[in-house]
Amino acid sequence: MPVSPCGDGCLTSGAPSVGVVRRTARLCAALGVVLVALLVAPLLVVLPGRQRVARLVFRGVLAAFGVRLVVHGDLDGSGRGALVVSNHISWLDIVGLNAVRPMRALAKKEIAGWPVLGGLVSRAGNIFLDRERLSTLPATVAELARVLRAGSLVSVTPEGTTWCGRASGRFRPATFQAAIDGGVPVRPVALRYRFADGRETTEPAFIGPESLVESLRRVARLRGLVLEVFVCPEIAPGRAGGRRELAALAEAAVCSALGTAGVLPGIPAPRAAAADRSTRNSLPSRSAGTR
Repeated sequence: MPVSPCGDGCLTSGAPSVGVVRRTARLCAALGVVLVALLVAPLLVVLPGRQRVARLVFRGVLAAFGVRLVVHGDLDGSGRGALVVSNHISWLDIVGLNAVRPMRALAKKEIAGWPVLGGLVSRAGNIFLDRERLSTLPATVAELARVLRAGSLVSVTPEGTTWCGRASGRFRPATFQAAIDGGVPVRPVALRYRFADGRETTEPAFIGPESLVESLRRVARLRGLVLEVFVCPEIAPGRAGGRRELAALAEAAVCSALGTAGVLPGIPAPRAAAADRSTRNSLPSRSAGTR
């Protein structure tokens, strides 16, 4: 399995923080949002407006943690399936993506047992991958292709593990085969965390040996955290000659949107040039408020 070299040493220092009372209130609010969502989840099967309710739930989780969401571009699925691929930094990634556009996800099976978020993710109809039994990967890819072919958006983190955000891993090609088999486009999405004053931060990263509870507590204490989502142009079916080329195109798009390059030691970075930050900042954006 992919391994990230990121650890505690990657975390930025001097992060603005809130007091103990507010941290506790944030954790309680997030738990409350998730519990309410789990209670109403059975009703969503029969009630209209499921997408809107799901979006409100995930935006509620972000608001509970004091995270402001800023979106550049449009992630509307327009009724067709697509493989949505992004860089992977934090457990907040999947919350942020679903706050933009609720979708299914390919997730490691351990997530189902996570506190606070596990139940919410499980009820969303996600596809779980057993990373300890890679012999099941072909069947998982086949199931993913079937779901994509049926018209669903499915998010995947092809790096295979979390990175700190300053560094990033290669996009593994295996899951891109599902987009090829399903005949659907790939939608690269770049994620970045910063503070309200514009400083980029690695504090939300879920890296190293820390537990999810420790990561939740660290995020809860941050003041002015912003999650930026950059939606890149889609990669149409047939543009790439195979899954490896498709993975490379998606990785290059994400690196270009962030103005970075992949930094796995000893492996050349993607060929795509970094996008000019002024061009990136000119993209239309939407913002969700913070608490």
